[in-house]
Amino acid sequence: MTSERPLAVVTGASSGIGAASARYLAREGFEVICAARRLDRIEALAKEIDGRAVQCDVTSADDVAALTAAVGDELQVLVNNAGGAFGFEPVAEADLDAWRQMFEVNVIAVAAVTKSLLPALIAGRGTIIVMGSTAGQVAYEGGGGYVAAKHGAKAVVDTLRLELWDQPVRVSEIAPGMVRSEGFALTRFNGDQSKADAVYAGVREPLTAEDVADIVAWIATRPAHVNIDRITVRPRAQAAQHKVHREQ
Repeated sequence: MTSERPLAVVTGASSGIGAASARYLAREGFEVICAARRLDRIEALAKEIDGRAVQCDVTSADDVAALTAAVGDELQVLVNNAGGAFGFEPVAEADLDAWRQMFEVNVIAVAAVTKSLLPALIAGRGTIIVMGSTAGQVAYEGGGGYVAAKHGAKAVVDTLRLELWDQPVRVSEIAPGMVRSEGFALTRFNGDQSKADAVYAGVREPLTAEDVADIVAWIATRPAHVNIDRITVRPRAQAAQHKVHREQ
């Protein structure tokens, strides 16, 4: 039986911004396909929001093909949320394997998932939302690989919008600043909790995953003729990438 609800796909839906986005889209009436590698987590989330779980490593061509098959002929929203930062070394000490991994998940996977689902998005007059970062707008020390990858993701977004100008598909990017979401900093620092905690030290209210998910749902529910090209969102305490108010 075909669902009467519009369909959304959220990649990286097992935690953080992805899981929150799935919940917020479900509240707006979408049937959400929760896609991620950790099947136990997305199955629990899908049950909670009356959605579907599809195990998917976005860097795997076979997994992306299986996700596309699960979507079917029409798709209304694609949230390319899967991504990540790995390491904080200067370029002179770069772990090039980590750089390749960041390009795979933040750039190539965004292109691969979008390419595979584009026919369904065109048929569904859909919206593509890419989870970027303020790292895609300005460089900072130690950010080399992640900064380059998120600049790449931004370029994919802007190119897509130009190429799809005559199609009924909207293309948007959300570029968050400091977000305290599950696992992001911990992954970046290879499980070092003290380094992860130091990122947010003294910042009373960094953004939350729910803050960003609220924007995802807002973009997805604008009138069909309205395209939100890009939203940059930071906590009030973060005036710029390098200027963060930290209480003593």
